[in-house]
Amino acid sequence: MSQPPRPIRRVLVANRGEIAVRVMRTCHELGKETVAVYSDVDRAAPHVQLAGQAVAIGPAPARESYLVIDKILAACKATGADAVHPGYGFLSENEDFADACEAAGITFIGPRAHAMRLMGSKTEARKTVSAAGTPVVPGDNGPEGNGFPDVGSAQAAAARIGYPVLIKAAAGGGGKGMRAVDRSEDFLDALASCKREAASSFGDQHVLIEKYLQRPRHIEIQVFGDSHGNCVYLFERDCSVQRRHQKVLEEAPAPGMTRERRAAMGQAAVDAAKAVGYVGAGTVEFIANQDGSFYFMEMNTRLQVEHPVTEMITGLDLVEWQLRVAAGEALPLRQEQLAIDGHALEARIYAEDPDKGFLPSTGKLLHLSPPAENEHVRVDTGVEQGDTITPHYDPMIAKLIVWDRTRDAALARMRQALAQYRVVGVANNVEFLSRLVGVPSFAQADLDTALIEREQANLFPPKSPVPDEVCLLAALAELQREAAAAAH
Repeated sequence: MSQPPRPIRRVLVANRGEIAVRVMRTCHELGKETVAVYSDVDRAAPHVQLAGQAVAIGPAPARESYLVIDKILAACKATGADAVHPGYGFLSENEDFADACEAAGITFIGPRAHAMRLMGSKTEARKTVSAAGTPVVPGDNGPEGNGFPDVGSAQAAAARIGYPVLIKAAAGGGGKGMRAVDRSEDFLDALASCKREAASSFGDQHVLIEKYLQRPRHIEIQVFGDSHGNCVYLFERDCSVQRRHQKVLEEAPAPGMTRERRAAMGQAAVDAAKAVGYVGAGTVEFIANQDGSFYFMEMNTRLQVEHPVTEMITGLDLVEWQLRVAAGEALPLRQEQLAIDGHALEARIYAEDPDKGFLPSTGKLLHLSPPAENEHVRVDTGVEQGDTITPHYDPMIAKLIVWDRTRDAALARMRQALAQYRVVGVANNVEFLSRLVGVPSFAQADLDTALIEREQANLFPPKSPVPDEVCLLAALAELQREAAAAAH
């Protein structure tokens, strides 16, 4: 059903970091006023400085600030914001927040709550899209479709599906509550571990069991729906390069994608979105076999972290589309008007130590020098030199996005941009990413979700011992520095 026009004048961005900055920039380009919210440790953050108004919402822990719905709504009321953009993470896929905004007369720049509710549960999502004709991974949601009542029924389901299987938390994502099991002997321990992690992370220990595909690729389709019944797909992104089920590198379009397969996956994604009356930006994620077959995994009912690669190959601003659709406008373009131009790659620059299991790093950014931005290079960030990476939030420093006419040319751009990136003060993954884009598997587009594990030897070479001469020179330099300091 079409909704009446609902002009948006002032947008409160219920988020922080690079996504808050990114949303505000589009708002300003469209003449929209912006409001930031911030926790105690974000008082001087770039997103706060960029906004027209800013409201303090509490202590550093997200559960006491960015996740408190009442505080966000109070900030809207205090500033006269008539719309909320949730970004990603935090409250972006919280149907109660969407409902609360609607009840308060505030436009939620995202899908309707019922679509979030349906797609937020993996079991309900599987049933819904399967009924719409979208292929799903062979699996079992339990006898009632809502998980398994006992260990025996879960074991029996795994045996019917056939090993290897994947146990997944029915609620949530991000790789939490997920285990691949190769042998029946390992099933019980993996099941118990998944249920514990699911209960801890999502407050729900229900799991589902799926067939585990060998050497799969993770390909997602960007979809967009409006309140007039229109829905399109803006092509695909390959997100196969992952660590612990979390994405590291993304690219668009997917290497080796045929026109026929793209159309089939795009239509399947649109069918899934239409099945829930989807409005706004969403991503339908598929697991794809090397033989070309593909299966629905889940739908993310928000703007994705990796949306810039889609923007780079389409020339579109997806946040602008979100704002227009939320205001009741029809989609700006029809499917036949959309086209792919060139190739884009995105690398996530994190404060983490790859050599220590990607352990997050905290501390002050003593020196931060990204590559220069131009038509080929884009840097989305929410921190500046001198800022502190705290333990309270995701330790992302920036997203580095490159574009060129071909994948090889874009890959050369990425290597050059990473070589120019300088981060001092925290452990970071820039050198790791440089190795990653240079390994043969990635360079040759031999992609699957286990690429990092397969390339361990190239990605984590043994550390060479520091030569004695280097240690002596360093000691001499330090003695000279101390002597100079004492002389003054």
